[in-house]
Amino acid sequence: MPTDDGWKSIVVSSLDWEQAHLNLQHAVKDLPAEVRGRRPEGLPHSPWEIVEHLRRSQHDLLDFCRNPDYRESKWPDDYWPPTPEPPSADAWDATLAEIRRECEEFKEFTVEPGKDLTAKIPHGTGQTYLRTILVQVDHASYHVGELVTVRRLLGAWPSS
Repeated sequence: MPTDDGWKSIVVSSLDWEQAHLNLQHAVKDLPAEVRGRRPEGLPHSPWEIVEHLRRSQHDLLDFCRNPDYRESKWPDDYWPPTPEPPSADAWDATLAEIRRECEEFKEFTVEPGKDLTAKIPHGTGQTYLRTILVQVDHASYHVGELVTVRRLLGAWPSS
């Protein structure tokens, strides 16, 4: 049986690992600016919408874990951007930087000394910290796969 630190390190590694699938940084690498706001025929989201959704959702889950004054966001309005196009190239870059920064904060939270990840979140409705972290892992994995599919359908996935 791994020590508390041992299993926490396994959990934290899953927040951005690249073992069973690509991580977000590889999924967006070299994505041309001109397709970031395009939706493939038959699919509901552009690369921008997926990336911004990932940022908003990760922020919400981290806030839920850390903030005793947490207020639930409104679904779906607060979780998806209002338009398929990023407002600017800077907005795209800022969103990716924010995802990386808050992912690091999620990792630090996960391995915090004395943090019992199996404890219920005091202001929640029965959720544990571990469950919320695993929701983040699962949610990000789903949308990174979706992003790769969107890129392929837009003809913006590298060939090799």
